[in-house]
Amino acid sequence: MDGNILIINGTILTMAEPQADLLVDGFILIKDNRIAAIGSMADLPDNARDRGPAQLIDAVNSLVMPGLINTHTHAAMTLFRGLADDLPLMNWLNDYIFPAEAAHVNPEMVFWCTKLTAAEMIRSGTTTCADGYFHEAAAAEAFLESGLRAVAAQGVIDFPAPGVADPTKNIATAANFIKSWQDRSDRIIPAVFAHAPYTCSAATLQGAKELAREHGVPFFIHVAETREEGRQMQELHKTTPVHYLDSLGVLDRDTVCVHCIWLDREDIELLAKSGAGVATCVASNMKLGAGIAPITEMIASGITVSLGTDSCASNNRLDLFHEMGLCAKLHKVHHHDPTVLPARQALQMATINGAAVLGLADKIGSLSPGKCADIIIVDLEQPHLVPFYNPDLLVYAANGGDVVSAIINGRLVMHERRILTFDVKEAMARVRKLSRPFQ
Repeated sequence: MDGNILIINGTILTMAEPQADLLVDGFILIKDNRIAAIGSMADLPDNARDRGPAQLIDAVNSLVMPGLINTHTHAAMTLFRGLADDLPLMNWLNDYIFPAEAAHVNPEMVFWCTKLTAAEMIRSGTTTCADGYFHEAAAAEAFLESGLRAVAAQGVIDFPAPGVADPTKNIATAANFIKSWQDRSDRIIPAVFAHAPYTCSAATLQGAKELAREHGVPFFIHVAETREEGRQMQELHKTTPVHYLDSLGVLDRDTVCVHCIWLDREDIELLAKSGAGVATCVASNMKLGAGIAPITEMIASGITVSLGTDSCASNNRLDLFHEMGLCAKLHKVHHHDPTVLPARQALQMATINGAAVLGLADKIGSLSPGKCADIIIVDLEQPHLVPFYNPDLLVYAANGGDVVSAIINGRLVMHERRILTFDVKEAMARVRKLSRPFQ
């Protein structure tokens, strides 16, 4: 449903000032795709309800907050959810995922699997995602139809890939994708995803980054995900993955480095100096046994760190509430210190930090007049959320199933747990059909 929306009687968490108190019994007025006003119900103009908002939402006993931002996923890999669990990363990739992709990834698969992913993310409170895969035009179409906001990145790799049989055409394919999507929708931002330093040559990495700079779009890359990757970089280039990327000139404020687990102090300093953002994927890293990223050290050095889920193939679910809780608790036990990575910091990673990493901090990630209306409503009438003293409980007790409504770019995309933009059952049926060869 489009048009003006008035949310009333809600407890509002703006994230504009993370340490500020909650606004209890507040309202948000949305006009077109922007937040027009936020305030206490006592300050709501008497005639606000009489102006005929297209939708009036009573958020009594609910929390109104910014939509969550997932800064790294591969949406189409929903098809491979649970296909090859409990394996080391390289075995998982080389023995299962790469062969499955070669045989089954096509535009139809990418479209329907991305739609299913969009449903899962919307229903768990994510309103923006950063996606990287092949046949990304099909993914962008799915995101557009679903109502989700997305940074959609075409994959670049120096091997034959779905939709790019000739690796010498990998950058040209990405260029065509960017040109066809750059001005098509204000919700879909095209981007470039170079798989990793060990799957892309120096020339490919530099060419992909040059393409991203030329069009002013983000550049994503997996970096230092495993100990083996570090050893390989030492053997081939006598340096670390981060130093290697820095030597190629691909690290800057528009680069998003994903994982960043095996970093030394100099790596962290280089990342901080470059201005590159980091997307950490805690559950995926844990499940693959990849390691624990030095998040607290990166944050202390001034690096903006955000949260991603990675794909369903390496995480199995896309719930950023779950990711926040894992992130906060993992680092406490890792450092043997319960004060490390407090809940509010994890909440920032999933909201305002995610927006900053994607270059969208002026549009999303917090609630204030003039920003895009990307908002979720969390039902506080749940036993595990009573009493609700402060937002820390979102990190330690909430889950995606507590989200009842989602507004993206001023449009009501989900209300009372029902997605309004597309037929979720159709998407599930299509993905089940696509999964039959694996059964």
